[in-house]
Amino acid sequence: MLTHNLGYPRIGSHRELKKASELYWSGKSTLKNLLQVGRNIRHDNWMLQKQAGIDLIPSNDFSFYDQVLDMSLTVGAIPERYHDVMVKQNSSELDLYFAMARGYQKHGLDIIAMEMTKWFDTNYHYIVPEFRRDQQFKLFSTKVIDEFYEAKQLGIVTKPVLLGPVSYLLLGKEKEKGFDRIDLLKNLLPVYIEIVKRLDALDVQWIQFDEPFLALDLSEKEKRAFTYAYSEIKREVPHVKTMIATYFEGLRSNASLAVSLPVCALHIDLARDPAQLDTLLGMLPEKMTLSLGVVDGRNIWKNNFTASLALIGKATAKLGAQRVMIAPSCSLLHSPCDLALETNEAVLRPEIKNWMAFARQKLDEVATLRLLTSSETSGAVSDLLDANRKAVEDRKTSPLIHDAAVKQRVKGIKDADAQRKNIFAARKTEQRRSLNLPLFPTTTIGSFPQTAEVRSWRARWKKGELTQAEYDTLIREETEKAVRWQEDTGIDVLVHGEFERNDMVEYFGERLKGFVFSANGWVQSYGSRCVKPPIIFGDVSRPEPMTVTWSAYAQSLTKKHVKGMLTGPVTILQWSFVRDDQPREQTTLQIALAIRDEVCDLEKAGIRIIQIDEPAIREGLPLRLVDRASYLDWAVKAFRLSASGVSDSTQIHTHMCYSEFNDIIQHIADMDADVITIECSRSQMELLDAFSGFRYPNEIGPGVYDIHSPRVPSREEMVNLMNKAKAVIPSDQLWINPDCGLKTRHWDETKKALTEMVEAAKKLRASEKESVVL
Repeated sequence: MLTHNLGYPRIGSHRELKKASELYWSGKSTLKNLLQVGRNIRHDNWMLQKQAGIDLIPSNDFSFYDQVLDMSLTVGAIPERYHDVMVKQNSSELDLYFAMARGYQKHGLDIIAMEMTKWFDTNYHYIVPEFRRDQQFKLFSTKVIDEFYEAKQLGIVTKPVLLGPVSYLLLGKEKEKGFDRIDLLKNLLPVYIEIVKRLDALDVQWIQFDEPFLALDLSEKEKRAFTYAYSEIKREVPHVKTMIATYFEGLRSNASLAVSLPVCALHIDLARDPAQLDTLLGMLPEKMTLSLGVVDGRNIWKNNFTASLALIGKATAKLGAQRVMIAPSCSLLHSPCDLALETNEAVLRPEIKNWMAFARQKLDEVATLRLLTSSETSGAVSDLLDANRKAVEDRKTSPLIHDAAVKQRVKGIKDADAQRKNIFAARKTEQRRSLNLPLFPTTTIGSFPQTAEVRSWRARWKKGELTQAEYDTLIREETEKAVRWQEDTGIDVLVHGEFERNDMVEYFGERLKGFVFSANGWVQSYGSRCVKPPIIFGDVSRPEPMTVTWSAYAQSLTKKHVKGMLTGPVTILQWSFVRDDQPREQTTLQIALAIRDEVCDLEKAGIRIIQIDEPAIREGLPLRLVDRASYLDWAVKAFRLSASGVSDSTQIHTHMCYSEFNDIIQHIADMDADVITIECSRSQMELLDAFSGFRYPNEIGPGVYDIHSPRVPSREEMVNLMNKAKAVIPSDQLWINPDCGLKTRHWDETKKALTEMVEAAKKLRASEKESVVL
């Protein structure tokens, strides 16, 4: 019985890749140094997995930014606008790659970045491929081949991982009308076949093709594309062992298609859908191996060996051990690196730590499960099983988890609790009278740059090098500077800047009961952006106000309105590692009640505009259509519950980023936020297509510049984007704002961009007045 892994975290145990990338982007380090850091991480990961007892170790799972962007570069799917980066600037392949991801604004060139969106239902962001009619592909980057050879030089014959050709196309977008990107498969396949042949020449044994779309709803045309693609690969390179990996959902109606494909092994996600095993055991072809994803790659809870062994036993009884593999459910990209780094018991108490497993420990779990299936299991291995059973049982019965008062409050929720006092039309009149904002009001999404200096204050305060009073004084001074700068610039609705906050979810988790944290539990969100998700282990409640002091202080500095800034209940759920011992709906409603209490306290403190960010509400949408109605019902209810305890004159905002809205536009309207701000600039306002056939009733701020790129857009560019928005949404419903928070940006580019944004608003107002006169 073989063990294998689908992918390992590429950031480095101490975020080495993040630090090296940002030094290179800032010009403080060389390309040679960055490449060496990448090489070191790959070597460490390969050796670590070998020592853990993993038989088939992945390669090409490392990436300097994103695995989908890697595939675009590999097959030469490089948008025309980046041509000058290579030709005129004589840039390296990696500089071209970063330009595609981040945009390019130097040496006389000004090129926007490629669009970015969420990777299925995760908080990971990928770079969206761009396709044109009759597009041709060629092998441009040999990264997958080079890294296989690199590992082989270390004595490790890896299993190269490729994003499968059908899923790669389906993850992209047509940039011209009148064609279907799946029709490009015939042009794309020769590159994949060339890669397989070149790997075969290096004596590759297994190749993993990730095809997550096999676990989604597929059209008949898309199903035929899978059959065609893998039949062609098999025909051209018949003797290479190929595996198709599916994850994030069960195969369901696609099971018969998956088992019909001419591949040697099929991987399924049993953490997400254990029931699919019975179906597949009844139809698996005689020569196909089944890979069981029994160790959850998406969460941090220790595997229940007893439950996993039952699944493995069922599979081996039917297929025999030689036709069964054991693996994590998906790539461990979504897990922190190593629980052994958590040595501070004041941060992560031992009792709760004993319930957990990070990526390094999940490898051990895979290897241990293989040992536990052996007929010659040793006493030491049996002790591991006993220890696992005890940890699982301790977690179930721990008094840390359950709070009767919280459970009772959730049971007492009434329908009226999730309703504002009056409909939006009535609230709008009251808010316009009391807030007195201009046409095209300007605002930002919440955070301002967290400079190295600001971060150092927090670090020193946590170490005890600054007293609470000293730290608060520094934060007050930084907050006042931000408020004064916004006033001087002419922004209409201000924010306090969030200088006291580490992360938009972590900050709240630290102030809520039922949460615990790690010191080094970082995971990649996009590029060099890493987050340290909170861990929800028990019932959630709010012991005391969380944001009122800082919001009220900022409001006391100005006559302009300052937004109270909160993270919504669904986003806190989605961006945390969530307890798996009760329905996610119940956990979300507990969080919603805590946020509701905070909203009411902000209103009492004189805050008239309150933003409850829900960037993850689309991300949480189930991958299968049949499952979506139930989720949307409780997700919308949770948001409304958090927002509905205030008067009509208090304006509720929400923010969503990097989401496709077409299929949930009615539910977004049902959230009944007075103002919604959304990411739009990377897609050049394409995301507003969802609003063209749906008259969105409330107000909306389509983002006019991309904060995930260092480039500064001109006011003309912003005006042009807003004119596109005006073609879909009436002017009196429009706000002007960036795509997202500005925490990761630098002050120089932030000030330039926001100044341009304010000037764009002035130009739009003048244009509107002229049109009224005419």
